Amino acid sequence: MSTVKTSSSPSIAVLGGGPAGAATAIGLARMGYAVILFNTPRRFAAVEGVSDRVAQGLQQAGLEQALATLAPPSPRRVMWGGKESAVNTERLIYRPDFDAALLRDAASHGVEWRDAWVDGWKVEDSGRIAIDFQTTDEAAARLFVDFVVEARGRAAPLSANRVRGVETVSLLQYWHPTTPGEEKAHSAVQSFAAGWAWLAMGTDGRRYLQLTLDVATANLPEKARLGDFCREHLARLELAHAFTAGAEPEGELHARACTPILASGITDQHCIRVGDAAAAGDPLSGNGIFLALSSALQAPAVIHTLLQHPERGVLARDFHFQRLTGLFYRFARIGRDFYAKEDQWPNAPFWQTRRAWPDAEPLHRALTPESVHLARRPVLSHGEIIEAEVVVTPDNPLGIWLLDGIELAPALALVRAVKTAKAARQALAAYLGEPENEVPRNAERLLAWFEEQGWIDFGNAS
Repeated sequence: MSTVKTSSSPSIAVLGGGPAGAATAIGLARMGYAVILFNTPRRFAAVEGVSDRVAQGLQQAGLEQALATLAPPSPRRVMWGGKESAVNTERLIYRPDFDAALLRDAASHGVEWRDAWVDGWKVEDSGRIAIDFQTTDEAAARLFVDFVVEARGRAAPLSANRVRGVETVSLLQYWHPTTPGEEKAHSAVQSFAAGWAWLAMGTDGRRYLQLTLDVATANLPEKARLGDFCREHLARLELAHAFTAGAEPEGELHARACTPILASGITDQHCIRVGDAAAAGDPLSGNGIFLALSSALQAPAVIHTLLQHPERGVLARDFHFQRLTGLFYRFARIGRDFYAKEDQWPNAPFWQTRRAWPDAEPLHRALTPESVHLARRPVLSHGEIIEAEVVVTPDNPLGIWLLDGIELAPALALVRAVKTAKAARQALAAYLGEPENEVPRNAERLLAWFEEQGWIDFGNAS
């Protein structure tokens, strides 16, 4: 086994080059860290649909070349609960092109990329981390780094005490057009008794037809009959006819596990998990890449704090864990409520289990001025994690720190200390540094915002 030499500056290994791995690597490189990214291409050509907010996340992360591979927004039909709608759009991603662009983006920011498979890693007595990997020519090698980012998605090792949702599998089948013609990209979603289907067509006429099913009750046949199984289901779906007409299946059918999973041990002093390796959601929400980018955009600040300010290590780990956990359960409850809207098969196992998971907690809680309080929480500030006083609400248990650069907790405390709106405006004007001889416009706007949020209520006391 050969040993790869590294520089004396802190170095970080990122395991996995998907959206989360690439975004984290770029963020660390921007901070001046030496970053090496390990990645091997996925085994099949997946296709996904995403919203425009994923495009915004890619741009924020510096993934411009990956962003350029997204197809323009195309129409999406939905048949759910016996009702049809066509008000939404989505952008299709052809993952081979997208994944290759992610690596080019990372390289353009100075990230070193290795086409290699990581066998494992361990912390040496010296405190450095040994990464054992195999290159494409099957040569074994070892690299020493100071920190590890686990971004290998669902392929990442998981501990036994993870949170796991209802066991779910998606069957993806490609179809190619049998007659040439100019096609318009579009997609559709349709529910049925045993699950739901996502159907997409690119401008080249190729179709991507996916069924999402319950592992325990789908009665899946042996592998050799999975193709027939999918075709039989598609034949019974009204929206699928536009995708199967003038086309036929091609290649191998791919089965993908897509059970919602929240990993334990999301971060420690040696490693941080991002993307699906940390929290993988239900495919129904369509927020997989968005959730992955959300974890990756905050990860560099967490890592920087762990390495440069170890006295704030617990604070940094809490920040990453709390935000990832909050996002995971938020998206899980969004999915639960959408599943509950499908009432055509109330006793079907697929729908029964999913309308009850993860819990019965409401997505939004009632807010009153009394339910809003101040507390100290970890926050992200100038590329590191610090502790600050924030405003905690029922829908924002992690707290809200800033609004347009203004610290909200001290401002709200001043407003709550007086009894009239006039006194509140005066207190806010002084807090914001507005001249006494001018109309306190900023104070008025902030006070109005507090009232709109339901944080205060002066009633008739002007």
